[in-house]
Amino acid sequence: MLFVPAAQAIEWPQEISAPEGTIVVYQPQPESLQGDTLKARAAISLEMKDGGEPIFGAMWFEARLDTDRASGIATVRDIKVSKVGWPDSKDAGEQRFTAIIESAVPENGFAISLERLTASLATAEVEEKSLEELKTEPPAIEFSEQLAVLLIYDGKPHFSKVENSPYERALNTPFLVAHNTQSGNYYLGSGKWWYQAKDALGPWVPATSPPQDLVSLIDAPTDAEESTAKTPPQVVVATRPTELIATDGKPDWQSLPGAELLYVKNTETPWIRQLSTGNMYVLLSGRWYRAKSQDGPWTFVRADELPEGFKDIPPASDLGGTRVSVAGTEEAEEAMLDASIPQTAAIKREGTNLQIEYDGEPKFEHIKGTDVAYAVNTGAQVLKIENRYYAVDNGVWFESDQATGPWIVADTVPEEQIAKIPPSSPVYNVTHVHIYEATPEVVYVGYTPGYMWSFPYYGVPVYGTGWYYPPYFGSFYYPRPPTWGFHVGYNPWTGWNFGVSWSNGFFNFGMSWGGGWGGAYRPWGCCGGWYGGGYRGPVVINTGDINIGNNINIGNQTNIRNRIDQHNHNLKGQTLQGRNLYQQGGNSQRLASSDAVGRLKEARPVDNRENNVFADRNGTIARRSGDTWQTRENGTWRNSDSFETAQDKVAGMSESERQQARDNIQGSVSQAQDRVSGMSEQQRQQAMQNARDRGQQYSQQHQVQQRPQIDRSGLNRDYRARNLGATREMRRPQMGGLRRR
Repeated sequence: MLFVPAAQAIEWPQEISAPEGTIVVYQPQPESLQGDTLKARAAISLEMKDGGEPIFGAMWFEARLDTDRASGIATVRDIKVSKVGWPDSKDAGEQRFTAIIESAVPENGFAISLERLTASLATAEVEEKSLEELKTEPPAIEFSEQLAVLLIYDGKPHFSKVENSPYERALNTPFLVAHNTQSGNYYLGSGKWWYQAKDALGPWVPATSPPQDLVSLIDAPTDAEESTAKTPPQVVVATRPTELIATDGKPDWQSLPGAELLYVKNTETPWIRQLSTGNMYVLLSGRWYRAKSQDGPWTFVRADELPEGFKDIPPASDLGGTRVSVAGTEEAEEAMLDASIPQTAAIKREGTNLQIEYDGEPKFEHIKGTDVAYAVNTGAQVLKIENRYYAVDNGVWFESDQATGPWIVADTVPEEQIAKIPPSSPVYNVTHVHIYEATPEVVYVGYTPGYMWSFPYYGVPVYGTGWYYPPYFGSFYYPRPPTWGFHVGYNPWTGWNFGVSWSNGFFNFGMSWGGGWGGAYRPWGCCGGWYGGGYRGPVVINTGDINIGNNINIGNQTNIRNRIDQHNHNLKGQTLQGRNLYQQGGNSQRLASSDAVGRLKEARPVDNRENNVFADRNGTIARRSGDTWQTRENGTWRNSDSFETAQDKVAGMSESERQQARDNIQGSVSQAQDRVSGMSEQQRQQAMQNARDRGQQYSQQHQVQQRPQIDRSGLNRDYRARNLGATREMRRPQMGGLRRR
């Protein structure tokens, strides 16, 4: 594992010192990514200590990938060089040069930003999994023409007594709902607002004087936790999967520049109308639903089957953030590639323990179509496979002979059986946690976004499986992960998060009070303990005005990025640092030390060197200079003016320019024909012999070499991907993540 000093920038190319000279490695060009195994090629140059021009070549390698989404950095380690080519050298020194590379490179590691890595994967073979069993039926969709919050119960309200008080609290909701058993009144609190009702299902009315004995049981909210509403929002109650779309008054329909679409401005839910058909679309948990009116019926629309006008939504508009949910856009493709990169960690075996509590004796339920059973009366994720027990806790596999432990870090699991667990099971997400390799001291693990309930679906990320998982009720209440009810949205910097600006206090306040747990309310005993997901915890930023453009998942992404920077103090620890589950809270105590994993030598960025040299798939070295590709010939760079270049020039001509070129060629042919027609037969024969003699003489005096042919199309894709990655790296909010010069 490579440890990058905080002051260092992740720049390319990078250099490695070897006894014979310096190896310069240009940014790798991935060819495939399977799990944490990266196969790639890279242009290299060797600068010998005894001087001379740099010798350019290409190397192919296989390596392990360590990632840290908190810092935005990936480390390429355990490099195995499989092939080295030297098109820039034809002498006997090639074997010597290859030996230098094969000896020095594996001892080093390279650091690369996740933005650069993600963009470069666009030209690679990336592992994809079909998720055809995700459920797409819509939830109940409620509309409100005043600001409202959704008080959602997981079924019929269940209460548990609060010790040493006349109150009992609702277990199966993330909101603070208390029942006074003496007066019979029910109370709902957000920290800033209080409500009162005669029934847990309402109707709820604002309470100007909540009971002080109840208020005293609750910690005072911080400014960041409070709702942005100026008056108490309406309370809408649901006991089944539901989504609420609220507007600040009647829907304010606005025209979207550059697209044949209207959108509602005074809300924080994407709500669109197509002008040509009159169809309405709403975006919920990454899924699009369509109807003719608010009354429905609502039907699911695949992200790759949306009207073409959705791709024309301007990135800088109030709906710019929705482009990540439109298949085929740059934003959606980036999210898909990002999802293919696992979050990894090195977990120490010694001292890494797990304690699991059950409501009585462990009870297991068989998962249909598999040889796997899962424990139902616990908040942990425990599997039983062939009379052995496996558990996943915060991205780490454990194993035991008994359901109650003791548990040790697993270095292998029955992957074939586990992979058969379907999305209809509440433990489906564990199929996205992996063990990559192990030593006697350390186990290397990782997870992809599916562990945090984020899945690729027809070209875009969606949240949740769409399946409803019934909770467990016994002496304890164990909720299961939901898809609906929390206004879940996505943006590339904080990932999936939940809520709207005026509901912030309700979530934070209720969860901190406890819900169905002794501590913070948790929908499952994993994944950081929050609703929301992706790689990150929930983030709700106080944006002020109720306006779709202010929603951090939906609005102009440049403005939102700046707002995330400005409101870093409001994120309560759930910043970009929360993107790595292995580093959250006590999980960091499981991480192996640098001594245990081994400290690699560190490749250093090269000063004043452009990152503009590439290797095509055949190993030909090419340099981008302005709009031109150059190749190495006899130790120098020369423009590549191959037949491909001529074709490119013709392809770029207008019809009139092509006709002019044809006329010029015909004129030259006619002039030559005129000269020949004026010659005698003897003169023509002598001219032909002179031409042959000149050609033979030139061949004897000059060693004619064929100019290298390059994969221009592939190199153009690599060039665009490299530039795109660098641009995304510069756009990243500076919240303690990637370091740049």
